[in-house]
Amino acid sequence: NGDADMVSLARPFLADADFVNKAAEGRADEINTCIGCNQACLDHIFSGKMTSCLVNPRACFETIINITATDNPKEVAVIGAGPAGLAAATTAAKCGHKVTIYDAESEIGGQFNVAKQVPGKEEFYETLRYFGRQLELAKVQVNLNTRVTAEELNNSDYDEVIIATGISPRMPPIKGIDHPKVLNYLDVLKYKKPVGKKVAVIGAGGIGFDVSEYLVHSGVATSQNIEAYMKEWGVDMTLQARGGIEGVKPEVAAPVRDVYLLQRKDSKVGAGLGKTTGWIHRAGLKSKAVKMLSSCDYQKIDDQGLHLSIDGKQQILDVDNVIICAGQDPLRDLVEGLEKPYHLIGGADVAAELDAKRAIEQGTKVAISL
Repeated sequence: NGDADMVSLARPFLADADFVNKAAEGRADEINTCIGCNQACLDHIFSGKMTSCLVNPRACFETIINITATDNPKEVAVIGAGPAGLAAATTAAKCGHKVTIYDAESEIGGQFNVAKQVPGKEEFYETLRYFGRQLELAKVQVNLNTRVTAEELNNSDYDEVIIATGISPRMPPIKGIDHPKVLNYLDVLKYKKPVGKKVAVIGAGGIGFDVSEYLVHSGVATSQNIEAYMKEWGVDMTLQARGGIEGVKPEVAAPVRDVYLLQRKDSKVGAGLGKTTGWIHRAGLKSKAVKMLSSCDYQKIDDQGLHLSIDGKQQILDVDNVIICAGQDPLRDLVEGLEKPYHLIGGADVAAELDAKRAIEQGTKVAISL
């Protein structure tokens, strides 16, 4: 459009060093897009770690993580088409293995299909676009809407199986956890179950913050509208204000729900978020009047709401729904009875915290090791 004389790229080259070459050759659909997460680049830098990239674990490790042709091609089944499974399948195929990937859902993506619903995380669509194209280029056989059993795998010709079946939300032992007003985060983000106007979110990790962000918004997210986004953060796009910000009052749309974000720990809510992005998430929720509370001890859930003590003081939160974001457990039932050599990756391996950075790196490395 002639909007710029020069374009500067930094993080996008970590995501894909061939960005410019692919664009120049008309292969934009093959570009691995930076999702702006900072998790493996800036967060690593400010923690004294080697820089890399969540969507491209080979960044800065190109001489260590090598994708080379194998001398022993195998038939490989990858079960689960989330981030870990997609990384494993595409990498194994690039190494020369014959790969088939299975998923019980109707589209690839796994937990990324949940995350992309959250305002500000729309770039996850781009990561799935990239992996979808890589599956095509690597000639990976994709079988969606397909739930595989151990018996079927045992009777197959596969030499090895990579299990990337993900996680299931953990439900804490709170009295009344089976009350109708209790939902888990998948109920909200994936299955779109109705949520009332007053909500308590139990668990203030990354998922709890994402769910809270999702609940206070309605309509098109400001992250998809530059003018609205700048107004929300108090930036004067006309540059009449000094520095574009002096004296500019943020214009934040009213939240559509009254949300409590709760955690058991007595530390600052959101202390475990990204080093360079945690403050953004906290500031965003604060602007939406989300009440972030620590040192919570949950007693029970009933028709009155959520009974708890905060710093030892008894309270009842009169809420329409209680949404559980209190961790997850690995889904690895497929291992029982499986006689083929197998590898657990992603959430099926470790589900302590949903970690796409670890999942994609692990999937890549396991595929190279076959």
